Order: sequence, then structure tokens, then C-alpha cells
Amino acid sequence: MPRHRDVIPAMSLSPLEIDELTRLEEAMWSEASRYDAAFQERRFADDFFEFGRSGRTYARAQAILPESAREVIRARLPLDALAFRRLDTHTIQVTYNSHVEYEGVVEHARRSSLWTWTEGAWVMRFHQGTPYEP
Repeated sequence: MPRHRDVIPAMSLSPLEIDELTRLEEAMWSEASRYDAAFQERRFADDFFEFGRSGRTYARAQAILPESAREVIRARLPLDALAFRRLDTHTIQVTYNSHVEYEGVVEHARRSSLWTWTEGAWVMRFHQGTPYEP
């Protein structure tokens, strides 16, 4: 399976950008940061929204999960088929396949996130998960 360093986009990313966006994307699958409201507040743009794997649409407020909602996240890391595409000077699309276990069943999704560099930090503007069968 390709890893992020195997992808060479038309407008290439720096190694620092690749490492930071990889860390941020994988942090979304870690309980330590996924249920850290302060982390999420910093990383979700004000206009963030998500089309979930379930087909539901989530606004920013719904995506910021409190510590009280904490549950074990059984996602396969490192992320599978992780790739990056620069859309403009300050916007990167990150795509990958997720494999997450829920109650003994592994659900697969093709994932896409849009990250924008704003005010000295990367913020996620949009995320989508589309189910697929491998």
C-alpha cells in the first residue's frame, strides 16, 4: 500500500507539511486528541462540516466531541493509502482509506479532508467519509 512519501503531487508539499498533516490527520483517530475539545476547537475551521460515512452531515459544533463522549477508537494506523494534493497555495486535500473496528466489525471508508493554512496553523475545513468494500 502506498504511504504518503510515495505520492508526488503537481505542486509538491514540503516534508514539514507532509509530516504535520499526517500527524494531524492521524490525531483525529486518537482518543487523546479526538476527545480534547481544545484541540478540536483549534483544528476545525469556523465553517467546518463533514459528510460522514453514515451519510449524515455534521456541523462544526457536532464534530467537537466532549471528553464525556470518549470511547475507544480502533482505527488502523498508520493511515492506509495516505495521499496529498495541493489545491492552492494554502489548501491541501488529504485522502486515505480508513479501517475502523466497531463491535467486532471492520468498517472501511475512503476519506477526504481539506486543510487550509490560516493564521499560522492548519485547520480542517471539510471532511468526507464514503463507505467501500475492499
